[in-house]
Amino acid sequence: MSDRIVEFDIAVIGAGIAGLTAAQSLRSLGQTVVVLEKSRGVGGRVATRRLYDTQADFGAPFLDPRERLSQQLVQVLSRAGIVVPWTDTVYQVEPTPLRVGLYGQSLPPQATRENSSLTSGLGMNPAVTLSAPYYVAPTGINAVGKFLARQLEIWRCRRVQMVTPTDNGYWHLELEGMGEVGDAAIPLAVRAKAVVMAIPAPQAVMVLESGESGLRGEFVDRLKAVEFDPCISVMAGYPASKQRELVQAEYRGRSLLFPPESPLRGMFWQSSKGSGATQPVFVLHSSAQFAERYLDATDLEAVGRELCDRVGEAVFPWLKEPEWMQVHRWRYAFCRRSLTEPLLTATTPLPMVCAGDWCGDRQIETTLQSGLAAAEWVSDRLGGGPMPPVASLWEAIAQEK
Repeated sequence: MSDRIVEFDIAVIGAGIAGLTAAQSLRSLGQTVVVLEKSRGVGGRVATRRLYDTQADFGAPFLDPRERLSQQLVQVLSRAGIVVPWTDTVYQVEPTPLRVGLYGQSLPPQATRENSSLTSGLGMNPAVTLSAPYYVAPTGINAVGKFLARQLEIWRCRRVQMVTPTDNGYWHLELEGMGEVGDAAIPLAVRAKAVVMAIPAPQAVMVLESGESGLRGEFVDRLKAVEFDPCISVMAGYPASKQRELVQAEYRGRSLLFPPESPLRGMFWQSSKGSGATQPVFVLHSSAQFAERYLDATDLEAVGRELCDRVGEAVFPWLKEPEWMQVHRWRYAFCRRSLTEPLLTATTPLPMVCAGDWCGDRQIETTLQSGLAAAEWVSDRLGGGPMPPVASLWEAIAQEK
């Protein structure tokens, strides 16, 4: 056990949207809060990668503000110039007896393969017209995480190895430095009166089972009941001439979904999210079944090329030949079996709450609701004041730099 220990009121494990929301809420009440994040960035799956003089949102491709909390956040982000409307239509690739042209028109029988947008008997039809548009961040979707992280004390590249109770009413969190972080700069442990675990449930189980947490068996069993599907994400760039063709022809498929039997889940036109793009960049998401098959593959480039081949067969043939490509695997991408309540709590031996998008089935709305509920629960356990109105919390963050 380390003798380099820093003490806080609350330790938040995970700098995703739920964790950052909980941390901001608790900080607004005057609590001392530290956020412990194993990676270099913030935002969790709201993630952007900088590559080849451009960027790609390789996790969540957009914000979908369907309900009150996400709508309030998007309103503040919009006024701050962080997000903009992107599309109000989701297209679906589906079997059809008709041949469909590059931009949705019916094709005569003699139409060539290069002039058809969707091949092998597939068509692109609007799957849904949204009541409110999807929103994106032109500088990268991780701008949302950076916004929520303002003024928080965040220790990046710190993986929590185990969480154990002490005799004096504190949780003890043992840390491991990740990546290129100098040992001298790494506090090796944290003590906190309460812990918010805002990471995927399977990861929370691994942390809790690494030591003697003292938590009751049913608490851990409920975490174990949560199940996730994986996803493989491919970021691919293509010749600049193709971007001009897409823009000039007013190509509509910014967000494209695939049928359940496809190895692809979705395709997102990354380079349509901002102005001035010089080459087309697409992000592909695999199906869960495809990802399960290749999740532990050692040659990710080959996996990415297979997905590019498949999307080339279904959409544009030239998508088979990217100029560059990067692949990322998400082990915990989409919650398949979630909790039915916004958080999971324990007071024995000490206050602990687990939160995240797996505490419900409404994605960004669930994530925000869970983070706020976690903060309120912790505040009640520690004798804190009433929670601020959500809208005022977002506005207060916007005033900070």
